[in-house]
Amino acid sequence: MSIFDLFKKNKTENIKQENDVSNKGIEKTKESIFAKLSKSIAGKSSIDASFLDELEEILVTSDVGISTTLKIIERVEQRVKKDKYINTNELHTLLRDEIAILLTENKKTLDFDFQLTNMPKPFVLMVVGVNGVGKTTTIGKLAHQFVKNGKKVLLAAGDTFRAGAVDQLEIWSQRVGCGFFAKGMNTDPSAVAFEALQIAKNEQYDIVIVDTAGRLHNKVNLMNELSKIKRVMTKVIEGAPNDVMLVLDASTGQNAFEQAKHFTSATEVSSLALTKLDGTAKGGVVIGISDQFQIPVRFIGVGEGIEDIRLFNPSEFVNSLFEV
Repeated sequence: MSIFDLFKKNKTENIKQENDVSNKGIEKTKESIFAKLSKSIAGKSSIDASFLDELEEILVTSDVGISTTLKIIERVEQRVKKDKYINTNELHTLLRDEIAILLTENKKTLDFDFQLTNMPKPFVLMVVGVNGVGKTTTIGKLAHQFVKNGKKVLLAAGDTFRAGAVDQLEIWSQRVGCGFFAKGMNTDPSAVAFEALQIAKNEQYDIVIVDTAGRLHNKVNLMNELSKIKRVMTKVIEGAPNDVMLVLDASTGQNAFEQAKHFTSATEVSSLALTKLDGTAKGGVVIGISDQFQIPVRFIGVGEGIEDIRLFNPSEFVNSLFEV
């Protein structure tokens, strides 16, 4: 079974390739959770308080987060009591089911594909996140997927304060073969967004991806800046931005939680992208952040290549963690 079934065409080849890439992409997290769990189960004949303590430690050290871990433990206890599970051989199935249910309880999750099916045109995606999390790379990878699916894409360089940010985005636009708009360094990000949306509207672009400054300055300034960008967008296109996506680095574990708190308090974040999932054993952060903030994880980065970004499927992600 494919872990992340992105494309419908050339299905047989693509499924095998994606399966291989995605499995490798979460291998360290899988080893961290699954291997520790298997070791803990060995020699036990029942799910008791001692085992639940070990399970709690495994989940917390995998950066699932304390609140979400306690929620999972409580659900496991309730299932054991209700379904009379006494054999730890069944624990993998029980735990997998409960984590999958936890992730899919997020009612805000919307269907999304790179064809932008049933989405407004142009679709306006505003990207936020601190410097160093892979924000620019994520934008480039997404642009590539949209272009691959026949969409006309415009990248808007709204991160005008970081040296090199505008140039990096332009390089990605050239690599991908999509449109690019910038006003240079130290210009007003809202002016960049305003003019980019005018161009997108007039030239019939399918999607505009607007980069924003990645500074963790104080919450008031951040809120004012992001609010201003959103405000000017609506003057050009009603309802814009259609999605505000926060990019987080999965390898930072609890730091990612703190960044999510900061940005969700400053603006209305509607989706998440988790990067660098291939290089960390802290992939449990995907479970914790999705649960705690009730914001859908839409994309995950599973490698350094231009193709290494996947639409996130909660149940398939959990299944891959518990695959033998």
